Amino acid sequence: MGRIGVALTLAGTAALLPGCYPEAVACPAIGHVAGVSLTVSAGYVRDVGSLRLRACQDGTCTDKELVLHPGSVAVDQGCSPEGVCSATSSPDGTLQGFLEMPSISESAIEATVSGTSPAGIALPVRTLTFTPKGDYPYGEQCGRVISAGVVLDAGGLSQT
Repeated sequence: MGRIGVALTLAGTAALLPGCYPEAVACPAIGHVAGVSLTVSAGYVRDVGSLRLRACQDGTCTDKELVLHPGSVAVDQGCSPEGVCSATSSPDGTLQGFLEMPSISESAIEATVSGTSPAGIALPVRTLTFTPKGDYPYGEQCGRVISAGVVLDAGGLSQT
């Protein structure tokens, strides 16, 4: 084989090499705060003035008065012919709060919610033991995200 044959063979081999390595995947630069989210259902919002959430996991408890904000849902606005998609946020009548914790794992959490009505009357204390959910929302190469959330309504607490 002459020089031209060797050069063509080397060029062909070099062109095939990138196919031998997995493609690099970019992970989103999104931080994740450990904690428990609480949603007050739309039908129970008028009964809630203030809430306190206590969450215990693996012998460590965190307790805090929650700052409640209006909840919302994402509304799909479709995609343009160029492939640009968008969404907007729309109020859903709920209230949202969050209790930050030092860390969170997939072991059971005991959550206790207490509070008062807008008139200052004590609400029933509600307790739920539940297991946080782990998932790979951006693919396994980007790491596992653990989330913990509860919904409060007139009937009590349930896991989201």
